[in-house]
This record gives sequence, structure tokens and C-alpha cells, in this order.
Amino acid sequence: MVVGPRDLAAAVRVDLRRFHETWMELFFPRQRRSGRSVLGKYTPDSTLGMAAYRLWSLLGGAVVGVTYPLVVAGYVLRYQSRRLNTAATRLGLVGVVVLTALVWGSLTVATRLSAEFSRQGFLSVAAASVVATVSAALSVVFVRVDGRPVTVLVAAPFGVTAITLPPVVAAFFSPTLAGLVFPNTETIAAWILDQVGGEVAAYFRAQYDLSGAAYALLWFGFSVPIGWAVGLLVTLADLVRPTD
Repeated sequence: MVVGPRDLAAAVRVDLRRFHETWMELFFPRQRRSGRSVLGKYTPDSTLGMAAYRLWSLLGGAVVGVTYPLVVAGYVLRYQSRRLNTAATRLGLVGVVVLTALVWGSLTVATRLSAEFSRQGFLSVAAASVVATVSAALSVVFVRVDGRPVTVLVAAPFGVTAITLPPVVAAFFSPTLAGLVFPNTETIAAWILDQVGGEVAAYFRAQYDLSGAAYALLWFGFSVPIGWAVGLLVTLADLVRPTD
């Protein structure tokens, strides 16, 4: 279906109205879908209550304007996550584990047989294979557990790990990917340490060298907050527009 500018503008207006009504309903009843209610939208009777209502409405307008781009990002992530979830559902838990283990197992064997990789390189890929396989399996398990908190806090980080780890490990094999993944990883790590600063940053710079398996471990650490962010954005999208 082709969506024109007018349709898109209408959809945005609906989203903004729903988002603002959801904000208002944090403190005031009967704000969302009040047109379907016999009582209509609630408004305070007292002067002080109406002043608080209008102040909260103005604050909500600012919040909605700033955070709506995050809602749009949540729509995109929700669409992609549902596609992945559909594929995982069709494969089933056993299918996901077998497919992931087959792909990563082949990669590990290739590393072992290659003369270009040291024992440390082989162990790095083998460890990443185990982490990716377990992460994919746990993501499928926890996404089936009823409850949004479990999905956001547990399933999403494991899912992100299963997605982000393969390019990092593939960078050990591809000079092109290595030139893209490793320098950018170092830049991100340096930026994080710069934000932390002080003795903590100095300790990590002195004690740890970012090489080999450290890249995979670092991205495993990144996957947790990234997964939480993805889960929260999808939750926000569901809050504003429960259905696509």
C-alpha cells in the first residue's frame, strides 16, 4: 500500500494526540480514547486543579515533541524485532539452537584449520560461538515468558548479543570488516572511558589491552544497555500505537 504525505501527516497527528493523552493519564483519568466514553474527557472542577491540568498539559507537549522521534525509532525496531520473533517461532527453540550452533560451529572449525589464526584466535572464536548460541537460545526462551519486564531486561540483551557478536568475530577473518569494526570499537571504548574519567578510566587503560577476544567481550558488554534501550523504545512504541 502506497502512503502519501497526507496519510503520513494524519498518522503523525494521531500518534501525537495519543502520546499526549497517555502523558495526561499519568495523573488524570479518562484522557485516552475519551470519545468512546459516555463521560467524556475528564477535566478538574477546581481552579487549582485546572491550573495543574493545564501546566501538566504544557509540560507534556514539550515532552512529546522531544521524544516523538524515539517513538518512530521504536516503530522501526518493533517491526524488525517482530520479523525476527516470527522467524524464531517458526524454527522453534531447537531449530534456533541447531542453526546457530551449525553456523558458529563451522566458523570455529574453519578457524581451527586455518594456519592464519593462533591458538588464542581460535579460542576467541570458540568462546564467541558458545556465547552467541547460548544468547540466541536464551533470547527465544525469555521472549516467550509472559511479562514486559522480562522481555526488556533479559530477552532483548540476549537477542542483541546474538546479532552484534557475529560481525565482530567475522572481523577476525575479513580485513575490510576489521578496518571498520576494530577502530570504531576502540573509539567507542575511549569515549566511554573519557566520560567516566578519574581513577576508574586510568585503571582500565593501564590494566586492559583491547585486542583479540577483548573486542568480543566488549561488545557482549555493550549488548546489555543496547538491548535495554531497544526494549524500552519498542515499549514506548507499543504505548503510543499498540498495533502497526
